[in-house]
Amino acid sequence: MKIGVPKEIFEGENRVAMTPDSAKLLQKLGYDCIIETKAGLAAGFSDALYKEAGVEIAKTAASLWKEADIIAKVRQPNDTELKRLNKDKTLISFFNPGGNEAGMEKAKASGANVIAMEMVPRISRAQKMDALSSMANIAGYRAVIEAGNNFGRFFTGQVTAAGKVPPAKVLVVGAGVAGLAAIGTSASLGAITYAFDVRPEVAEQVESMGAEFVYLDFEEEQQDGAAAGGYASVSSPEFREAQLAKFRELAPEVDIVITTALIPNREAPKLWLEDMIKAMKPGSVIVDLAAEKGGNAEGTVMDEKIVTDNGVTIVGYTDFPSRMASQASSLYSNNIRHMMSDLTPEKDGQVNHDMEDDVIRGATVTFEGEITFPPPPPKVQAIAAKPKEVVPELTLEEKKALEAAEFKQQTKNQVTLLAVGAALLLGVGLVAPASFMQHFIVFVLAVFVGFQVIWGVAHSLHTPLMAVTNAISSIIILGALMQIGTSSAIVVILAALSVFMAGINIFGGFLVTRRMLAMFQKS
Repeated sequence: MKIGVPKEIFEGENRVAMTPDSAKLLQKLGYDCIIETKAGLAAGFSDALYKEAGVEIAKTAASLWKEADIIAKVRQPNDTELKRLNKDKTLISFFNPGGNEAGMEKAKASGANVIAMEMVPRISRAQKMDALSSMANIAGYRAVIEAGNNFGRFFTGQVTAAGKVPPAKVLVVGAGVAGLAAIGTSASLGAITYAFDVRPEVAEQVESMGAEFVYLDFEEEQQDGAAAGGYASVSSPEFREAQLAKFRELAPEVDIVITTALIPNREAPKLWLEDMIKAMKPGSVIVDLAAEKGGNAEGTVMDEKIVTDNGVTIVGYTDFPSRMASQASSLYSNNIRHMMSDLTPEKDGQVNHDMEDDVIRGATVTFEGEITFPPPPPKVQAIAAKPKEVVPELTLEEKKALEAAEFKQQTKNQVTLLAVGAALLLGVGLVAPASFMQHFIVFVLAVFVGFQVIWGVAHSLHTPLMAVTNAISSIIILGALMQIGTSSAIVVILAALSVFMAGINIFGGFLVTRRMLAMFQKS
């Protein structure tokens, strides 16, 4: 069977659904690959590179659609492309099934099987095919770069001879894949970064990336903001009012706002209202990643950049992944390739469209002349974590009682260990000669001292100071040195070997530490 990739006809779309590298891997699955001429040129992949990878070049889109059994695309197909489908073909593409009923009817009438890449369920096994996440990751990164391009100041603070420059303040609304990518990029550029999300479980992720999570003063028990699939769900009216009040408080302070809030199969919620925009400083920037679904900010214009009367720039571009076409094409083509791998379990170049498979069933919108959208919920739970259970804080008396109980238990354990050790030494001393006991006691004391030295190092320091702690542990070399002066040849040889090996540990430990520290020194 042949996998064909046509040139994207959507205006401004530079991505391509197959790269030379992904074509080689598709061929290992048993497929022949064909691509329309110049389909990858805008993404930096010439026809010559595809030929080197063993890909056939089709001169026209019509000839490619006629020859290929499986069509892989990026953008939703238009009417002309849908007319080229038939019952022997499979289409894999973004399809927008929730808002494309006419397209689904045409695909149904053609008898073709259609897989919508945005419908891949968010379960652990399907992460490698999650095109929404791979594109959102790029969009989040690019949103910060676009904000910086329209922002007239540094992101990071600076102190120079000419004066002090304060750092920019960035607020990211929504901490999904795009939001986390934006948070990481903003923090790495040195901005003071804040983030908000209705899902409480993402606060830890946000803070681990160097941002401050924005909490609400909300008296009621906060509802679980995560819906099926790890997406955000609709908030209660009371929660929404508390959320808007917090945004109004932050609006005069922040310089850049990046909104990423989306709810599946709904218009984007309005979160950054007109009064908040008016409260922002002149020169501030809003990048609305939800522009394609109506936008999170009032005044967002899809695919345009506008400047408000008070000098705030609102960016509503929807082609952020296409603006990084080479990287986006590589990631998307890998998503397609993994999907084809699941569709080809025997690696024999034949599609096995298994509707019992959670991933394949979830992404299929038409199958054998029937519309199969919406899919049933996946049998496997989504990867979103459940909120942590709230542990009640202990009182001062309870803490003291707990510490006392722990101290008693530790003391009991130490006394037990000492008693067992003393009994063992006594037993060995009764049966072993005096010369042996002298060496044995030195050995036991050396091990005990080395153990106590390492046990006293905090666990958090074990990784960065691993080499140094190894060197310190070699304090047991003292025991070996004490044994070298004995009359027994065997003891001398063993002691010398101990000194040699402990020496490697000492000098090697400090050498490795020195090299590790050199890696962090600025040139």
